[in-house]
Amino acid sequence: MRGPGEVDGRDADVTTLLGMRTRAATVVVAVHLIGVAAAALGALPGIDPPIAPVLALIAHSACVVALVRVHGDPMPLRWTVAIVLTGPLLCALVLWSLPVPRDNPLQTWPIGVCAGVVTFLCVRGRAWWGWAEYAAVVGVTVVWVWQTGQGLATAVPLVTPAVALILMGSFFALAIRKPVADIFRLRAETTLRAAEEAAAAASLHERDVQLTRLDELARPLLTRIASGEPLADDERLACRLLESQLRDSFRARGLSDVSSAVRAARSRGVDVLLLDDRGQQDTETVDDAIVDAVVAALENPAVEAVTVRLLPPDRDSAASILVDGVDGPRRVDLPHAVRGDETPRPST
Repeated sequence: MRGPGEVDGRDADVTTLLGMRTRAATVVVAVHLIGVAAAALGALPGIDPPIAPVLALIAHSACVVALVRVHGDPMPLRWTVAIVLTGPLLCALVLWSLPVPRDNPLQTWPIGVCAGVVTFLCVRGRAWWGWAEYAAVVGVTVVWVWQTGQGLATAVPLVTPAVALILMGSFFALAIRKPVADIFRLRAETTLRAAEEAAAAASLHERDVQLTRLDELARPLLTRIASGEPLADDERLACRLLESQLRDSFRARGLSDVSSAVRAARSRGVDVLLLDDRGQQDTETVDDAIVDAVVAALENPAVEAVTVRLLPPDRDSAASILVDGVDGPRRVDLPHAVRGDETPRPST
């Protein structure tokens, strides 16, 4: 369940609003990592083993990249836990490899960079986790100065300056996260409303098109019927053909390409039934091979009844044609169209 300050969607989070995935942000991250690398490598003399700060630098780089690239608001828990555990570990890795006394004040760089990571954890909605990470960093630092006999007072100037930075990040997150959630919620509502309005407009347009078409097709015959005069045989046939055509337009929209052949067959007295059972989600046009097969069946002078059915997508065949004539009933199953490397599906 999402809290009041959480938003959904891969791009609907504070990182999007702050531009943390933009090219400019990538440049800033690169400059930061280059600066940290310069400080870490410049402070290598006296460190044993020298691989320790290199490993810590790699771990810190991974944390920074995750902070700006991982989607989700707040930051996904598994990534949060990984970052929180990495901070004190890389501090311990570097601090216990330092000479005592230190040769270079930059040798304690992991403490400062962990504070920066914690600050962005706060911005990413994980303030309590961030404070827990820095508390662990402070604990590691205190244990190190105590174990190396430097005195607990040595830890104070190492860990206290970063507290102000983390406090700033916490207050910034507190001030910005609720408005950010409101912004994305309003944007989602606006998008949904626009989609609903577009769907309603499309529905009205389709209704107008169908009404216009119905008016063009049915008005002359309805006017003729309303006159009260008896209908001639050709007019009765026209009424039956129109009724069948209107039924096909609702029940077999996918077979509109064969309407001329259907009308001609019905005019000859052939009983034609068209069914499109592919479902409303399937809007693909009917394959030309199916259209040709249906037209050929309808134009056969020996047929008396033709039933054409477009089958659901999960069937082995794409369509079936049932023909009844002087030779008796006969059914033909038409396979799905072959696209690319697909193999034809067997007919049943």
